[in-house]
Amino acid sequence: MQSEKHIFDDLAKMINGVAGTMAGAGREAEASMREKMREWIGGLDLVSREEFNAVKEMAAKARAENDDLLQRIEALESKTTSQQPPSKKATPKKISAKKAAPKKSTAKK
Repeated sequence: MQSEKHIFDDLAKMINGVAGTMAGAGREAEASMREKMREWIGGLDLVSREEFNAVKEMAAKARAENDDLLQRIEALESKTTSQQPPSKKATPKKISAKKAAPKKSTAKK
């Protein structure tokens, strides 16, 4: 009876050892995979969230400034058209640009 107890104790110790080894191997594999993914992602030229937000704010500011300038231009245009006496506006002549055919070179190469 006593020997059966030792067998079960030894078997339990062995199973605990295998379970610990498997858990350690799993942690090591996960850490290795994370490192490989960091190396791979690091080579992709991705931007960080902070950089993205900074550029997003700059774009929003530029868009707002562009809208303000557009309103100012429209106000100035309406102001100048209301000050000018009504007259026939000269339409600019359309220039017809004919493309010249490329000249063939007679020089020997």
